[in-house]
Amino acid sequence: QVQLVESGGDLVQAGGSLRLSCVASGRAIGFFVIAWFRQAPGKEREIVAGVSRGSLSIYYADSVKGRFTISRDNAKMTVYLQMNSLKPEDTGVYYCAASTSAAIDRHPDAYVTWGQGTQVTVSS
Repeated sequence: QVQLVESGGDLVQAGGSLRLSCVASGRAIGFFVIAWFRQAPGKEREIVAGVSRGSLSIYYADSVKGRFTISRDNAKMTVYLQMNSLKPEDTGVYYCAASTSAAIDRHPDAYVTWGQGTQVTVSS
């Protein structure tokens, strides 16, 4: 069973930066895409960024494009989300998720393995 563990969430002021990490363990063969989702209170879970195996495809939600960077370190079995210029609307629980699809899917139901989430709070 593949496990994903997120870390790096914190309380920061608007304009600050955080780097989230998602470490995979177990039998990860077959997972082509790792994506970051977030869920704010009272809102549905939404994708913020995704990266395919080999980083051939990268996706960013319009709301984070230019501010967030997703990267993948296969040797460390880790995917990172560098978040800069954080805004209060970035607040939420951030999850990493794995998909067996070759293409990045924007829909959370395409992802079969999820981490437990890490809280990001951006104050104004």
